[in-house]
Amino acid sequence: MVRGTPYPLPPSSRDSFMPVSADPSATPTASPSAEPISPSGTHSAAGGQPAGAQDGERPRSQSAEVTTLAGGLAHEIRNPLSTIRMNLDLLFEDAVESEDPKTRRMLRKLETIRRECARVEGLLSAFLQFARAGEMQKLPRDLSQVVQEFVDFYTPEARKYGIELRPHLASNLPLVDMDPTLVRQAVTNLTRNAQQAMPQGGVIELQTCRRGDQVCLDVIDTGVGIPRAVQEKLFQVFFSTKDSGTGLGLPTVRKIVEAHGGTIHCDSEPGRGTRFTLSFPCVHELPSPPGGDDDAAAERST
Repeated sequence: MVRGTPYPLPPSSRDSFMPVSADPSATPTASPSAEPISPSGTHSAAGGQPAGAQDGERPRSQSAEVTTLAGGLAHEIRNPLSTIRMNLDLLFEDAVESEDPKTRRMLRKLETIRRECARVEGLLSAFLQFARAGEMQKLPRDLSQVVQEFVDFYTPEARKYGIELRPHLASNLPLVDMDPTLVRQAVTNLTRNAQQAMPQGGVIELQTCRRGDQVCLDVIDTGVGIPRAVQEKLFQVFFSTKDSGTGLGLPTVRKIVEAHGGTIHCDSEPGRGTRFTLSFPCVHELPSPPGGDDDAAAERST
């Protein structure tokens, strides 16, 4: 059963879209953090473990070290940054009521410093999100339910910007082994990107479905679209077309999806909107509803 009627992209744009994966020069692969498997299935001489298992431990250990280092570094930067902002606020309060021309000029400079401090704090938060995107606590979850929870939470903010969220979520999808917090973070990043592409407001479709052995989420907007040259750089770390962008939003989404063994693709054309597709491997099949396939088909047709 699909709730609602999916919002179709214009036929001309659907036919002319060219998919872009996280690596446009290659077919999507499993997460780099996944444990390699020896092609021959043989075991290493030491310990009786598969050769790939030993190789797989190294990148996981290195990733954990990088995450720990990133967290410590961000903490050390945030502490003095918070002190700087607190003192800036105190200076601002002391000077805000002054009519002295020199003080007014100082206020403008203080405001610039405050704004830059806020930007650095935002960059630190985005960097930490990126660094921790591979740290997961997986649970069998229904992707449609996770997306619906996000829609319920995000709808008030979307409305402030003239954005209508339209969820069309399939029921009875196979469960996915996922970290729901990280998947929701990925959906949030994509939705905010779509929102920024529609400064005059618009529609964001969130559609879930099953395609073969994959459970998929399409995030479709009616925004300005993305030029082909930009699409090829979307998933590069620190690449951004926005003055205030960190260049970590989409790389974080890619890292989250790949850590779940999934893939991400972008279809877009300038002036016709954008569609991001997240695909996750099916793991847990749900039992058939009472009455068998005929009842299930009848339910989907209602």
